[in-house]
Amino acid sequence: MSEAFQILGTPRFGGILVVSDHASNRVPADIDLGIDPALLEQHIAVDIGVAGVATQMAQRPGIAAFLGGVSRLVCDFNRNEHGPTVCPIASDGHAIPGNALDHAGHEARLARFYRPYHEGLASLLDAMPPALILSLHSFTPRLATSDAARPWEVGVLYNEDDRAARIAIPMLAAEGLNVGDNLPYSGRDLNYTMNRHAEGEGRAYLGIEIRQDLAQSPEDHARWAGLLANIAQRVASALA
Repeated sequence: MSEAFQILGTPRFGGILVVSDHASNRVPADIDLGIDPALLEQHIAVDIGVAGVATQMAQRPGIAAFLGGVSRLVCDFNRNEHGPTVCPIASDGHAIPGNALDHAGHEARLARFYRPYHEGLASLLDAMPPALILSLHSFTPRLATSDAARPWEVGVLYNEDDRAARIAIPMLAAEGLNVGDNLPYSGRDLNYTMNRHAEGEGRAYLGIEIRQDLAQSPEDHARWAGLLANIAQRVASALA
């Protein structure tokens, strides 16, 4: 067991592995971020809805999930460890005073959470290579800095390897969804975990972003879990 991640379901060779960097809003008791606890229920702390979707997906045969175990405000696993936002000192205009760390404190945070997360994911992928990695995130209906609505219901993100994306986008559109092609933001900018563990290793992956207002309830989670499990299996078969 690790406080940096949890594995749900039974990983299988040639199966589907759901990876969610921002599935948890947990802050360990010995870490004080110095923020209003209400912020832990917002997107700056957690990808709303993805834990519920991933948990239900992992209950299906051939699908397992690898979920981040702490809030992205404690340690953002989808960032380069040498970057300024891996332990953010501010997010969406909110100061995170508990992350004003000295070098030793920053290194301790990486050693405790970041490196075990990525080492654990690498070990799992090596031990039980999946046919497809499904990277699962969620996005806000609007940016905090703008009133402009984001019309997409789901986004498909990718960097250089768009093999799975090109197959999945028309499949999702056929379900009646408004699909963002590298939207609401581009996987060419924010794709660290998949760049490292999928693109860097030649593994096929599908980057999925669900709009948060569509992933609020258990019923929403069940709907997305069924839809994405079906899409992932079909994409994996098409790539075989």
